[in-house]
Parts: sequence; structure tokens; C-alpha cells
Amino acid sequence: MPVEMSAARFEELVADALDAVPAQFAEAMDNVVVLVEEHNSEAPGILGLYHGIALTERTSSYGGVLPDRISIYRRPILAMCQTEDQVVTEVLITVVHEIAHHFGIDDARLHELGWG
Repeated sequence: MPVEMSAARFEELVADALDAVPAQFAEAMDNVVVLVEEHNSEAPGILGLYHGIALTERTSSYGGVLPDRISIYRRPILAMCQTEDQVVTEVLITVVHEIAHHFGIDDARLHELGWG
């Protein structure tokens, strides 16, 4: 049975996951915002999504743009978990996965590293 959890509690878990990101990576993140959303209407089963231009792809003409977005999707994560501990783990994995995309790391490399 999926985990039931308030939106506020889920947001706390996302904040905790962001706090767990090593300082050197958190400081290197540039022009990005992390949002919690219920689900992605185009792909309802995905857990998270990075929207933007990875740091490795930005050129000298990059500027004056809205922040990149990392969306963490609450409903799909809760649906796949049976306990709050599993939610904590999945939120951390998803947050790290999407932050890695901000740094230009692709899905294949993330899977190799165990963050798939």
C-alpha cells in the first residue's frame, strides 16, 4: 500500500535531501530552483525532472534567463514506497539524480554510479 504523507512533510524530506548535498556541490549550483509538484502531467510516473541548461552546456552567452528547475514529484514517489523510510531514501536518490543533471551527468552515468 502506498505511503500517505502530507505535502508539508514531503517538502521537509526534499529540504533534508538538499541539506545532505555536499557543500561543494550545493555552492556550485547556479541559477536553479527545486520545486515539489504533485506529478508530471505529460509523464505521470516519473519521479523527478530537470528543466534547463546544464552547467557543462552553458556558454558565455548564458545570462538573463529564468532559473533552471528541478521538479520532484510527490505522488509517484509515494505510490512506489511502502514505508516512510523508503520515501526518505527515494527522495534523496531523486534529488541527487536531478542535481546531477544540472551538472551535466547523464542517466547512463548515474545508473553506473548507483543513482539511477
